[in-house]
Amino acid sequence: MSEGAHSTKGAARDAVDAQRSRYGGITWGAAFFGWLSANGLAVLLVALLSAAGVAIGLTQGVPSTDEAVQQADTISIVGGIVLLVILFLAYLAGGYVAGRMARFDGARQGIAVWVIGLLVVVLLAVLGLVFGSQYNVLQELDLPRIPIDEGTATTGGIIALVAVLLVTLLGAVLGGTLGDRYHRKVDRAGFDA
Repeated sequence: MSEGAHSTKGAARDAVDAQRSRYGGITWGAAFFGWLSANGLAVLLVALLSAAGVAIGLTQGVPSTDEAVQQADTISIVGGIVLLVILFLAYLAGGYVAGRMARFDGARQGIAVWVIGLLVVVLLAVLGLVFGSQYNVLQELDLPRIPIDEGTATTGGIIALVAVLLVTLLGAVLGGTLGDRYHRKVDRAGFDA
C-alpha cells in the first residue's frame, strides 16, 4: 500500500463509521426521554396491577392475626418480585427509547437513562431531607418502589436496594442495546441492496 492509503469496508459501512464517530457517545436528550418513558410505563404498570389486585380481591381483610403475619411476608416477597419485574420492563423500555433515538451506542444510552433515574431519586431524597418530611417528594408521589420505609437500613432493605439498582441497570442497558440493534438492521438492509 502506498503512504496515506487506508483500507475501507465499503462506502456504506464507512459512512456508518463516520456517522458513529461524529454522533456516537451518550446523547443526554435521548437518555432523558428514555427515563421519562421508563417512569411513565412503571406508573402505568403499577396502576394496572393495583387495579387487578382490587378486582380479584387481594385487598380483602384477613380473618386472623397469624394469617395476616404469614400473608404479609408472602405479599412483601411477591410484591417485591413483581415490582422488580415492573422496574425491569420499565427501564428496558426506557433504554430502548434512548437507544432508538440516539441510534448509536445503545448500551451507553441505557446507562445514561439509569444514571438520570438515579440522580433524580438522590436529588429528591436530599431535598426531602433538607426541607423536611412535608416536602418529601418521594413520599408524596406514588412512584413504584420496593415497599421499605424511608430510613430503614436493614439487611433486607439493603438487599432490596441493590436488587433494584441492578435490575434497572440491566433493563436499561439491554433496552438500549435492543434500540441500537434496530438501526444496525436498517444499515444491513442498506448494505445488501
